[in-house]
Amino acid sequence: MSLSPRSSFSAIFLLLLFPLIATSTLHNLLRNHGLPAGLFPDSVKSYNLDQNGRLEVHLDSPCLAKFENRVYFESVVRANLSFGWLKGLEGLTQEELFLWLPVKDIVVTDPTSGLILFDIGLAHKQFSLSLFEEPPVCRSQGVLPNIVGRKKIGFLDHR
Repeated sequence: MSLSPRSSFSAIFLLLLFPLIATSTLHNLLRNHGLPAGLFPDSVKSYNLDQNGRLEVHLDSPCLAKFENRVYFESVVRANLSFGWLKGLEGLTQEELFLWLPVKDIVVTDPTSGLILFDIGLAHKQFSLSLFEEPPVCRSQGVLPNIVGRKKIGFLDHR
């Protein structure tokens, strides 16, 4: 079976369009769950949402973006998605005072307040929701940030 030039063009067009569809669909999913569309960068390759609300977002590569602070996205970011909440985040860190701290939760409790809360473990940071209206541009970096955390700084298990 051979493809006609028209069907070949259609197939190529869909392959080129797929990353845009995945990104816009993810951003619509976030909006439908009471979260701003721009929480994830423009480099989303695909995502999966299972029946238990476990969201897994795949990016083209690890990258840095900037909202108010710099944030680092690993190539896969995972979280539990519920209305107004990304809980138990993995794969997202935020720069605070020259330290890179893991973002644990992202919460919008009241959309009319215009605020979004990032739980970075040591503190809760509030930002304006307007910072997250559009997906940020995310740039790949050669040097990964030094992530602070139990696994990353070498604590030993003492028994």
